[in-house]
Amino acid sequence: MYGNYLDDAAKIVAEKREANLKFEHDRLTAEQKDDLLLKFHPDRIKEQFTELKIGPNKGQKAPIELAEMLQAKPRYTADQIDLNHVDYETDVLVIGAGGAGCSAAIMASEAGAKVLLATKLRPGDANTMMAEGGIQAADKPNDSPAQHFLDCYGGGHFDGKPELVYTLTNKAPSVIKWLNDLGVEFDKEADGTMVTTHGGGTSRKRMHACKDYSGAEIMRTLRDEALNRPDSITIVDFTAAIELIKNDKGEACGAVLMNVETGELRIAKAKVVIIATGGAGRMHYQGFPTSNHYGATADGLVIAYRAGAKLLYQDSLQYHPTGAAYPTQILGKLVTEKVRSLGAKLINKDGEVYIHPLETRDVNASGIIREVREGRGVENDVQPAVWLDTPMIEMIHGEGTILKSIPAMYNMFIKYGIDIRKEPILVYPTLHYQNGGVEINATCHTNVANLLVAGEASGGVHGTNRLMGNSLLDVVVFGREAGIEAGKMFKKIKQTETAKMTLKHVTEFEKERAAAKIKGDAVSPKVLPTYTHGNTEFEKAIPGASTCPVKKAAAPKAAPAKKAAAKPAAKKAAAKPAAKKPAAKAPAKKAPAKKTAKK
Repeated sequence: MYGNYLDDAAKIVAEKREANLKFEHDRLTAEQKDDLLLKFHPDRIKEQFTELKIGPNKGQKAPIELAEMLQAKPRYTADQIDLNHVDYETDVLVIGAGGAGCSAAIMASEAGAKVLLATKLRPGDANTMMAEGGIQAADKPNDSPAQHFLDCYGGGHFDGKPELVYTLTNKAPSVIKWLNDLGVEFDKEADGTMVTTHGGGTSRKRMHACKDYSGAEIMRTLRDEALNRPDSITIVDFTAAIELIKNDKGEACGAVLMNVETGELRIAKAKVVIIATGGAGRMHYQGFPTSNHYGATADGLVIAYRAGAKLLYQDSLQYHPTGAAYPTQILGKLVTEKVRSLGAKLINKDGEVYIHPLETRDVNASGIIREVREGRGVENDVQPAVWLDTPMIEMIHGEGTILKSIPAMYNMFIKYGIDIRKEPILVYPTLHYQNGGVEINATCHTNVANLLVAGEASGGVHGTNRLMGNSLLDVVVFGREAGIEAGKMFKKIKQTETAKMTLKHVTEFEKERAAAKIKGDAVSPKVLPTYTHGNTEFEKAIPGASTCPVKKAAAPKAAPAKKAAAKPAAKKAAAKPAAKKPAAKAPAKKAPAKKTAKK
């Protein structure tokens, strides 16, 4: 057992396990779900949201933390950035190298485009890597994309844009085949048939998985495919996009990039720009822990919004019902929904099964919050929680199932002496997914010309709640669609049309900000989360902070991406630091001859 004060609480679960295993909780009615969400879901807490005062979504609400970033000061004023020297010139600029970004880069390169793939950390450092449970696709005889559509559309509270849901579900079977052909190691039967399971809110078994390392396996495959195309895809890592660049027609034509290690600025010029920057869990809305990757700070939403792109459902977040709530070292880490799809049930402190384990995520998250607030949660020294009775899994499927099907979960807990085969685990909702984002159409276009968005940074695909397995599907389906679309677009756009680059929209944004009397010293995009824990040493200025002098250096020689990714972090994509000079509106020293993504 736990070997501490939790043993007595865990014994109650063990004593009732046999009876609970036989008990099937009724599904909630639509009215019961609505009532539960209204009373307990974090998105329904009015005081945690504020009205946007400026920008395309002026007058609409957004989480307080996101609103601050959307309306914060730009890191640099427009006249502090020298657009006369272009460091990279390419056909397609992809910002973000997670599942969506790599998929987009691959498909654009397939169309003959020269691609610059800029990523804030390393290729593959993304929420895609963190996904565990699986990827949905209706490719079995008893299923259909139409049935998948109904599950997604209803699961998203009928708020999803139908054309996006249609694209997601109808492209799913071909995406599974594409991934399989690229080398993704899906779970299969001896005869090669793919194993599929249920997820919350699904009416058929359509969850394809790679044990519980699904996202890592898919990301490994997509990252390697992108790395293996150095002739058409140039990867610049440890480099964040801090501003979009437009031409004099108002079309997107590049981005201002910042090396997060040195603070140096570089200019990338492109015919088409794709934002694939992922989610926002590291914003820690309402103080929730998160399952997200370190770089998930809503950067794509900020730079797109400042450039005039409309957001959709920016007030909708997904709190995954089962984040680890004990011990402290793994607080907020994802406990995949696959644990519940294999039969583990949610149990309160009294040993009662209080809800069906495969209700949709928002409903189950609200149910856990209700149990805790109404005194039926399990008190502990980390986070009040409920039990997830994992020993049920092997009672149902036989000994060895956990190590075979969810080894990541076993490994995460056994490090702290908790054997999930024998002991239940404590869970509480964790900030998991950004339901809303930049509004797109079925081919990933935004209302800003030549700007496409794909993956978690987009809004409208999932409505206001996402089903399990649709995030990995989303990033690949729409990442591919963005890449395919960009592959068509770049052939029709002349480089001369992008010649007159401007940051006029940044200046206009600052004027709008001043007129609205928005105060505060916050700067955006955030780039990296802030974890000081009261230690003043951590609060000192670092490269990339808003106080960093404006620096520019020549872009590095374009080395093959695969080799660049293997170098120590301090050397990745970094040029030699430029000589120090004042930040005050002085044009940066002209760097040596222009480097481009074209070879």
